[in-house]
Amino acid sequence: MAVASDATVLGQFTDSTFTYAGTTSSFYKRNKQFYVRTDGADGMPAEFEVTHTFGVYPLQQYLVPMPGGRLQALSIAWDARPKAAGGQRWFHLYPTERIGAKDPLHWTGLRQNSNFMCADCHTTNLKKGYDADARRFGTTWTELGVGCEACHGPGSAHVSLMGASGASGAPAGLGLTARLDERKNVAWTTDVSTGAPVRSLPRTSEREIDVCARCHARRSQLTDAAIAGQPFADNFRATLLEPAIFRPDGQPLDEVYNYAAFAQSKMHAKGVTCSDCHDPHSGTLRAAGNSTCTRCHQSARFDVSAHTMHAAGTPAAACATCHMPVSTYMVIDPRHDHSFRIPRPDRTASLGVPNVCTSACHAGKSPAWASAAIRTRNGRQAAGYQTFAEAFAAVERDATGATRELERIAGDETMPALVRASALERMQSQSDVDVPGVVRLLADSDALVRRAAVTLLARADDRTRLTSVVGMLTDSRRTVRTEAVLALMDVADRGLAGPDRQAFDRAFDEFVAEQRYNADRPEAQTNLGQALLQRGQLDEAQSTLTEAIRLDRTFVPAYVNLSDVYRVRHDETAAERVLREALAVDPRAAVVHHALGLALVRQHRVADALPSLARAMALEPANPRYVYVYAVALHDDGRVAVALNVLRAAAAKWPSDRAIAEAIAAYQAR
Repeated sequence: MAVASDATVLGQFTDSTFTYAGTTSSFYKRNKQFYVRTDGADGMPAEFEVTHTFGVYPLQQYLVPMPGGRLQALSIAWDARPKAAGGQRWFHLYPTERIGAKDPLHWTGLRQNSNFMCADCHTTNLKKGYDADARRFGTTWTELGVGCEACHGPGSAHVSLMGASGASGAPAGLGLTARLDERKNVAWTTDVSTGAPVRSLPRTSEREIDVCARCHARRSQLTDAAIAGQPFADNFRATLLEPAIFRPDGQPLDEVYNYAAFAQSKMHAKGVTCSDCHDPHSGTLRAAGNSTCTRCHQSARFDVSAHTMHAAGTPAAACATCHMPVSTYMVIDPRHDHSFRIPRPDRTASLGVPNVCTSACHAGKSPAWASAAIRTRNGRQAAGYQTFAEAFAAVERDATGATRELERIAGDETMPALVRASALERMQSQSDVDVPGVVRLLADSDALVRRAAVTLLARADDRTRLTSVVGMLTDSRRTVRTEAVLALMDVADRGLAGPDRQAFDRAFDEFVAEQRYNADRPEAQTNLGQALLQRGQLDEAQSTLTEAIRLDRTFVPAYVNLSDVYRVRHDETAAERVLREALAVDPRAAVVHHALGLALVRQHRVADALPSLARAMALEPANPRYVYVYAVALHDDGRVAVALNVLRAAAAKWPSDRAIAEAIAAYQAR
């Protein structure tokens, strides 16, 4: 990030234009300042000053100050690549869509706000400074761009020590808040039997990776008090391998940066850190091409056609081509998958996931051809390190026995912690979970696993939560403590006392502080509103959820939770009104159709409710709860035979679902 000037602006601001979705935007300079004339928040053309640049290569974005202290990122960016590579042009970041002024993705909208979305990773010591009462930002930073203190923490002690004593007389830590020395005195040797590299000393901390993860992870931020060197889980909530974001084998479906890919890799498990391959100060690799890899992997064994299956020196013989497939983001920005996976064309057929052989190099060939070629050359298809893929895919297709396989993965300490936590997260959709087994994972050494175990236990019975989860309120990591708050929210006021209640109150204050830090976001306002609702603070909950909708009228969960406030107030008319407002925004939101059906049932309008409940089931057929509720409504409407048919079909699909089985038994008994 830099102040816009002739030295920093790469885009053509000399009377150039760009047309998108019927709007022609103009870029120009006046009095050494940079301007764009484009559609504003009201959809009408207006002039805006560009005050900052964002990024350098392969693209550069531009920031425009807006009311309320907002810095908004233009969706029209400059392609900084050479003209011969297709660059030196303006382009839109959503070229196949028509992003209008009312869309949150519009450059003036919530999702293009750099104060929240971008600036923390493009500045040093950012303080977002959102004032929820004034509804404005007072964002500050110490330095534009990523300076020394972004990775090493406050540096005044270091400067003082080095100035007084020089390097030879300084203490071991050099006065740095975060001394990233996990590679000090470490060498990589070779296991002669396998040719694989071995770290001379085990990596016993995640300090360096945590520093990198702050900006190279898909995560949510909990506070702006974070400084380098603190545990990642105290300040950020890492995204797990969620089905909407990752494929079942861990390949990215969406923009996820590098942390989650690296954390599922064998490289991470064997002790590699980011700076083993990357020079953090220059931003370059430590060696060029395959030499990056052969610094640790034997060149004679791995950088030969016998291993690569391709002629030396060709693009296909590059280690990264096969083991780090590229996905392109922001239209022109190619990024490597850092999970270092072995190509698995056989999984394209069995799981529907892409493989680099037929998607990148051999587009005219089939996955079966690629699988046969690998088996012919190597005698077998190597499994690779991402052995969880089949289990995760089984859950997505509701296969029988999927829960047991997820439980095996979650309890296997040889698996990556991110994978184990993700297995627990995917068990949320299962009804036959071994609760005592999950309880045992509350003592796991990794915060990701403990957090996911707490999340899963949130649906357990009151006794289990009050005896097991309560201990997590004093966990060493903030993300685990606040997850425990959510799991105990509905029972804390009536079930906790003494030290346990005091621990809950302290953790609840942390949870509230997180939501207030992110009060500029509808997600945070909804989280807080839901918590206040569960604690019976209805006025505060209603106000908070209403603010969430004001921030983003398309954020459906806020409507659903606001309707719950009205339900608790016994105002079903208002609950129905809010849900119909949500459907006007998103007619395909299954959760809203389901909630509306329930609201109509509570008004004794079962016949009116059935179409809404059926629509929810049709929109989200993988949700057994929607099927169950629809069947119960059919039964209550007198359509017993139809209800039983629906339930029997559901039982065939989800044979271990207790609620469905009990409903069938009860209806047949009658």
